[in-house]
Amino acid sequence: MKYGFDNGKYLIIQSEQIKKRIAHFGDKLYMEFGGKLFDDYHASRVLPGFEPDSKLKMLMQLKDEAEIVIVISAIDIEKNKIRSDLGITYDVDVLRLRDEFLARDLSVNSVVITHFNGQASAEAYRKRLEGMGIRVYFHHTIEDYPHNVALIDSDEGFGKNDYVETTKPLIIVTAPGPGSGKMAVCLSQLYQENKRGIKAGYAKFETFPIWNLPLTHPVNLAYEAATADLEDVNMIDPFHLEAYGETAVNYNRDVEIFPVMNALFMDIYGESPYKSPTDMGVNMVGFCISDDDVCREAARQEIIRRYYSALCNFADGKATESEVNKIALLMKRAQISTADRLTTVAAKDRMDRSHVASAAIELRDGTILTAETSPLLGPSAALLLNALKHLAGIAHNVKLIPQTMIAPIQTTKVTYLHGHNPRLHTDEVLVAISMMSLIDENCKLALEQLPNLAGAQVHSTVMLSEVDRKTFSKLGIGLTCDPVRKILH
Repeated sequence: MKYGFDNGKYLIIQSEQIKKRIAHFGDKLYMEFGGKLFDDYHASRVLPGFEPDSKLKMLMQLKDEAEIVIVISAIDIEKNKIRSDLGITYDVDVLRLRDEFLARDLSVNSVVITHFNGQASAEAYRKRLEGMGIRVYFHHTIEDYPHNVALIDSDEGFGKNDYVETTKPLIIVTAPGPGSGKMAVCLSQLYQENKRGIKAGYAKFETFPIWNLPLTHPVNLAYEAATADLEDVNMIDPFHLEAYGETAVNYNRDVEIFPVMNALFMDIYGESPYKSPTDMGVNMVGFCISDDDVCREAARQEIIRRYYSALCNFADGKATESEVNKIALLMKRAQISTADRLTTVAAKDRMDRSHVASAAIELRDGTILTAETSPLLGPSAALLLNALKHLAGIAHNVKLIPQTMIAPIQTTKVTYLHGHNPRLHTDEVLVAISMMSLIDENCKLALEQLPNLAGAQVHSTVMLSEVDRKTFSKLGIGLTCDPVRKILH
């Protein structure tokens, strides 16, 4: 694997920039943390070398001054929106995030439920959290937000929201995912603090889009692909261009909200400290790219992965056709196609030869292996066995799991558990190898190779079961599938 990002440099200069912004304001600073505070796997995929917990490491340096507010949208609660990289709903992830922060001795202030409009599911969630001793606040839907500045900046706008009581000078506002309303929470708090005679500032720490990369840079296009369901659009910041004569990349929601931000700061300070939405950010990622070609290629691959994800979600009724079409257009802008994913080509070649569902894996050293479905194993389970044998130096014709062990498992699945697919899944294969490792040295060697699968890429010519998808995710393997349900025979 090649690296294109200097994470050590990033930790240093990003921390310095945040500290400067804190010092710039007086009583209190609300800092919106976009993306993931940790587990930021999108950033680590498109910027090879970026560590998923980099932002958390920086926050730890400021933990004595900081407290965290977690934001979740009532709309996402109602829809049971799922965080795709972890396979859990946003409401569950709020509790996971809170536990992770508390385990690191970080102060968690409360949870804010945004876009509240009387949803029963949001009311139930609030009661659940309060039963756990967690403070919860409601922030309401404001008509014609963010365009009706006069209404937003009034007692009938932000003034109707619950006031979040805070005690520390730095308030980190974060959320399970994009579109939760983090910025609106910050702006609402600025309004509420001003009413109470407290002068508070705002800054934005969001990794993407990267403001000092070109608009059509694959890393910025990959961000649009990742947020296709939100209809975010990267654009040249018109305020920055007018103020400084310099081109900077931002996205539509920040540009739309900037007049509201300016109006609030005019009320609080009599003038605005920012001339553009780009000024609000403290993002130094673009200065830490050490190999642009590596990051470009990584971002192209991410766009393809997002395209396959959208296709499968559309087949399952979880995405719209417009999301698929948007990412397809981004692929054209990046001048790529699915043929640029090596595992896709290899898996389809295997399927064309075997006429059954197939899969392919690209290991971290570039080795590509393939497998096909059989009466005993699905393509993903067979592929996993092939990869482990290759990494352990075990001959391909060696059977790690004897058929005498597979047959009883299949009988249990079909006869007693009333399953329709007798083939073993990836997790069942791993359990079987684990049992055999007590008496078989090859199985023991194969198990020891599991950590070496992290970073590998897999493509399947059929949609895999949830069990298989989660197994690959836990192993750190990037998975794509054709939007086909039926296994070929």
